[in-house]
Amino acid sequence: MSTWTTAALTGAGPVTLRGVLELETTARGTLPHRLPAAARAQMSDDLCALAEAQPSGVRLAFRTAATVVELDVVPFAGMAESGDVSVVGPVDGRGAEARDEAGPDAAADEGEAGLGGGCAGVYDLVVDGRLAARVSAPLYAHSQRAGDGAAAGPEHAGADRDGQAGAGRNGRAGADRDGGPSTDRDSRTVANRGGVVAVRFDGLSGRDQEVEIWLPHAAIVELVALRANAPVHPPRTAGPKAPRWVHHGSSISQGAGAAGPTGAWPAVAARRAGANLVNLGLSGNALLDPFTARAIRDTHADLISVKVGINIVALDAFRLRTLGPALHGFLDTVREGHPKVPLLVVSPLYAPVVEQVPGPMYPDPDAPGPGLSFRGYGDPAEIASGALTLTSIRRELGRVVAQRAETDRHLYYLDGLALYGASDYAELPLPDQLHPDDAAQRRIGERFARIVFGPGGPFDTQAADAPHRVAADRRDADRRDTNNRDAARG
Repeated sequence: MSTWTTAALTGAGPVTLRGVLELETTARGTLPHRLPAAARAQMSDDLCALAEAQPSGVRLAFRTAATVVELDVVPFAGMAESGDVSVVGPVDGRGAEARDEAGPDAAADEGEAGLGGGCAGVYDLVVDGRLAARVSAPLYAHSQRAGDGAAAGPEHAGADRDGQAGAGRNGRAGADRDGGPSTDRDSRTVANRGGVVAVRFDGLSGRDQEVEIWLPHAAIVELVALRANAPVHPPRTAGPKAPRWVHHGSSISQGAGAAGPTGAWPAVAARRAGANLVNLGLSGNALLDPFTARAIRDTHADLISVKVGINIVALDAFRLRTLGPALHGFLDTVREGHPKVPLLVVSPLYAPVVEQVPGPMYPDPDAPGPGLSFRGYGDPAEIASGALTLTSIRRELGRVVAQRAETDRHLYYLDGLALYGASDYAELPLPDQLHPDDAAQRRIGERFARIVFGPGGPFDTQAADAPHRVAADRRDADRRDTNNRDAARG
């Protein structure tokens, strides 16, 4: 009979937590944060607090010869309190607020309408660098402080809302919490004791293997414990040779539209390039906030990228007069802590509804078909007085980077149209005119890995000096802007 090992998830011990900036101790365990307490204290927006607490890119890493691994978690759909920060849905303004009385169906609805696109409670198992299993687990509509009291939730963690099994190959959410890990391979039952859910992965090889469990990119997850039917050891991989890549972006970077956490484009790029990802993609909040810049400044990083633009248009957050100085200030702050680290500024992906029309962006009530569809509600006549479109934002970002690159040889610019342009939209359109789907997320990540981490790219250690690439990128950007402007009009 196997001997079961239980490991605490506190950042100490055999299980390493990657992609997290801070761990908060709760009554049950720990709550991962992607921004530190100093940054969270300066947030005035519930959506920003929600986004940073959703552990996109956060994963548990360890080594084991187990055949079964279980992770005890308390997952929240989008309404919880942690410390003195209250996080409340909706996500990106699209989901319905979860309430205590709403029950499990409401929690699932929020995941479907919000960032996760129906995949908010998805866990990915990566074994020796390969995706081995994907498990769907329930989300709780919960308004109590994390770790205090019980949360009402579903009792069948392995079933999707259409009644089909939610677990991927060799994985499911389920456990017998009285008798230890479940030995019934067909069981999909979770004994809901205080809201704890056991996410179970079975069918592992039983040989010594490097394991990562990627947490959901669109749900708040309180970590309780990890169990395995063999000893658990610290991981060997992602040591000093794996560069730590800190990336900041919008909901697209957080993984909106991805089918699972390893499908978010930064995760795709990092896994292809062998980088140790810290994903600071914040749904609705890539807005050049000073507290985010300070968090990046104070975080160890070997590589840094900042992707901005779509949230600026969506919220009509800047005018042309204020965008350049805000970007300068953000980059100045980052450079205080990382004066020579390769730093890449990435402009927006193609989105035809705001290529030539300013923000703000709201759902279009007249859009045909089911589901949400966004459009720009600004007046194109105001562009002359500084209203911003994606086209003008790309131009301004490129201008600022080119100016700074004259004295900063480690600063780079990448036009977002090189990752997803008009031809990509024709093949893989944005379902809601704002967020890429799973296939497009993967394409963006693969292209980023090739362009940025590949030979001659900004994150290639053998790359040429920055100013030459910046100048070339600016020329390419001007050509793409012309082509995509014509496509948007046509």
